[in-house]
Amino acid sequence: MNYKPIIIVAGEPNSIFFELFFKVIKKKIKSPIILIASKKLIVKQAKILRTKINFYISSEFEIIKKKNKLKKINLIDVDFKQSDAFSKITTKSNHYIENCFDIAIKLLKNNVSNKFINGPISKKTFLKKKFIGITEFLAHKTNTKKFAMIIYNKNLSVCPLTTHLPIKYVNKKINKLEIVNKVKLINNFWKKEFGKKVKIGVTGLNPHCESIDSFNEDKYIILPVIKKLQKLKYNIDGPFAADTIFLRNNRKKFNLIIGMYHDQVLTPIKTLFEYDAINITIGLPFIRVSPDHGPNESMLGKNKSDYRSLLNSIKFLDF
Repeated sequence: MNYKPIIIVAGEPNSIFFELFFKVIKKKIKSPIILIASKKLIVKQAKILRTKINFYISSEFEIIKKKNKLKKINLIDVDFKQSDAFSKITTKSNHYIENCFDIAIKLLKNNVSNKFINGPISKKTFLKKKFIGITEFLAHKTNTKKFAMIIYNKNLSVCPLTTHLPIKYVNKKINKLEIVNKVKLINNFWKKEFGKKVKIGVTGLNPHCESIDSFNEDKYIILPVIKKLQKLKYNIDGPFAADTIFLRNNRKKFNLIIGMYHDQVLTPIKTLFEYDAINITIGLPFIRVSPDHGPNESMLGKNKSDYRSLLNSIKFLDF
């Protein structure tokens, strides 16, 4: 059976990505890997981490030409000059990371694959406030207007209606159309990937879905749109108070919980599953997955990081 390759952008060079990758690649993976990264950096970090890795160096043009006849690990070597194996995260890596993304998108557009993973990236240094997250960066790169970020675990997943947005701006972004668009994307994704309708719970914006203001978003925006979606036969309910929806007997009713802002749903999901979850962007022209953690500078070179999220990312696309 021919498995489509998984395209992987290693991401921030000063991160725990290669430590995780060296561990994960020893597992049974059926799909070929196209790794887009610096060869020099891989060799330097492998030496520090006392491990070895075998890869076949190809150009992007060779990959496009022989996309159905690839080795287990195919490396597209992207130039990056750094004397040490690990250093501090700075904007010096921005051009390198951007080049890696551009190569990956070119491969995806040339139908080499529809499966894409990116390693951890420092949003602060790489995005420089131009985008609020990598989800939005990739949506811009692919001219995608409707998209959603899902933190996925087979037992329970979450989707923040707004992603890396400061709290003071959240209520301005809560609207009926955005909720409808997210629900439709999630439902279509669930039917395509898992062959069934998704059961969705929705949190309110305010504590206990109550507000001291005359305008209550839970009452005038969230509740009416849920009732509308129920009439359209979507399996959805809410709004529920965010402080109780994640209790065991409540959360087991749903496959996915939509929250109004980032930490409202990511804090409980990471408390429940820690690194046993992955970040999926839906709505793009391809399936984009990433480990659900950042570069983790404090753990560089220690060889003690938990590789489950990267392994789960690869396993999710290993078909």
